[in-house]
Amino acid sequence: MSAQVTPEATRSGRAVRRARRVQAFKSSARLFAGNKMGVAGMAILVMFVFMAVFADALAPEARLSVTNAPGSPLEPPSAQFWLGTDELGRSVLDLVIQGSQISLLVGFLATAISMLIGALVGIMAGYFGGWADVILMRLTDWFLVIPFLPLAIVLAAILGRSLFVIALVIGLTTWPATARVVRAQVLTLKERPYVERARALGAGDRQIITRHILPNVFPLIFANTILVVAIAILTETTLSFLGLGDPFSVSWGSILESAFAEGAISLGAWWYLVPPGLCIVLVVLGFTMCGYAFDEILDPRLRKR
Repeated sequence: MSAQVTPEATRSGRAVRRARRVQAFKSSARLFAGNKMGVAGMAILVMFVFMAVFADALAPEARLSVTNAPGSPLEPPSAQFWLGTDELGRSVLDLVIQGSQISLLVGFLATAISMLIGALVGIMAGYFGGWADVILMRLTDWFLVIPFLPLAIVLAAILGRSLFVIALVIGLTTWPATARVVRAQVLTLKERPYVERARALGAGDRQIITRHILPNVFPLIFANTILVVAIAILTETTLSFLGLGDPFSVSWGSILESAFAEGAISLGAWWYLVPPGLCIVLVVLGFTMCGYAFDEILDPRLRKR
């Protein structure tokens, strides 16, 4: 007779798994706190996320009205306008604060789409193998061969210029690298003894993927997500700079596009160009620093160096 699993044993097993996950999270948090680069990157990101969340309170949209601009066109920094004004007399500081919302929103949304597609393709290709692996990897190779920026420009020009379309375009053009990394990890995980035991005990493919494959691949996906966010923000900035962003929203890329169109470089209006560009550099730097910190946490070989 086969032994039956009692509800008490099931709850006990869940409690053990939950305790292990909590312990692993605490251990990772301690390692991250001890990484100076990661802490500095997180501090930068927290500052910009705070600015984006409270942008409406820090810089109300009423102050960005083109009909009631409070200053003169291209006025240099002063006590009233800390970062000067744009060609319409609006505060550049207010524009930068409001632009943080769109830039970070599009970056996070595009990254979520990219991670979802990349993780799904990588897990399906690595776990099932065969024709599924061949077809999905050839599709991935096709996206890898085509330069993603020209492809993003073409898709943005065809699909439109709304925020969701821009995020969708970026997500559809940045997932192949994630798919490749996830597939390589799944190929090793599916041969592990605990997966073989689960299969021998009658576990189906769905149960193995959700309970054994995905939890072990998720840290890798999360670490890769940190770096993809930086790429997504840079891509959104590039598309906005090229005039393919949402014309009704203010982002860091659209500010740079307006400054370039108004000839801020030739006019010496550095205050119109430097602040949004510096914000982009700092955000990308923050995500990159956090990404390297997570790499060290997930790879013990890097911690030994």
